[in-house]
Amino acid sequence: MNTRMSLMAVGHATSLLLAISFVLCVGFDFAFPEHAMYQSWQKLLPGFEWISWNSFLLGAVEAYGYGWYIALVWVPLHNFFASRQAAAKDISHWE
Repeated sequence: MNTRMSLMAVGHATSLLLAISFVLCVGFDFAFPEHAMYQSWQKLLPGFEWISWNSFLLGAVEAYGYGWYIALVWVPLHNFFASRQAAAKDISHWE
């Protein structure tokens, strides 16, 4: 059984998840300004301001970049520990 994760697949999936979440949150802020969350985005995304097209695009790109950061840390860690666990199972199987 292959327990390795694909860095490309996880990177794109995680990045799109965060970018789509950013877009939905901006839409939520427009729809419900009394519950706006843009102050949180300003703290998390350097250079993001409320709201211009350039700032919106920057926020979406930065959210996508954070997804790649997560993938670049998560996937190697997962693959390392999954391979160690698989090796341990192989050893215990032969004993």
